[in-house]
Amino acid sequence: MHANVSFDYAMLRVVPRVEREEFVNAGVILYSQELRYLACCIALDCTRLRALAPNVDADVIQQHLKAFAHVCSGDDAGGPMAKLSQRERFHWLTAPRSTMLQTSSIRTGVCSRDGMSHEALDERLREIASTVLDEIPSDQNALRAFARSAR
Repeated sequence: MHANVSFDYAMLRVVPRVEREEFVNAGVILYSQELRYLACCIALDCTRLRALAPNVDADVIQQHLKAFAHVCSGDDAGGPMAKLSQRERFHWLTAPRSTMLQTSSIRTGVCSRDGMSHEALDERLREIASTVLDEIPSDQNALRAFARSAR
């Protein structure tokens, strides 16, 4: 048995004008195959987004971000992609795109297996999100409710 648990994560970005390559971080997607965990934390700073693209429709962007969350959590509102396995959903969510919603390259992290649980990964997700997002859901239930899957 391994002493550590690995996880993969990627930042979710809003790129209002793809040709300019400017973006606003809007979330983090975290996946651990070993612990059967897939979750995302999404929070869009609309003020920052409007500074890059004053004419962007932030409501439409929010709807697309919610669709990402539905796919991540395996919610039926995510359509056919939400029915895929966790691994397939993670790779679909993090696949390269040339649209307004893009993800960073996938990064890998390692945690000690001791005490590792879904709750510990929730906390790790929160830590990562706090480094790239201006605001994140403040309570654990809001984070979990937004998009977490154990399927």
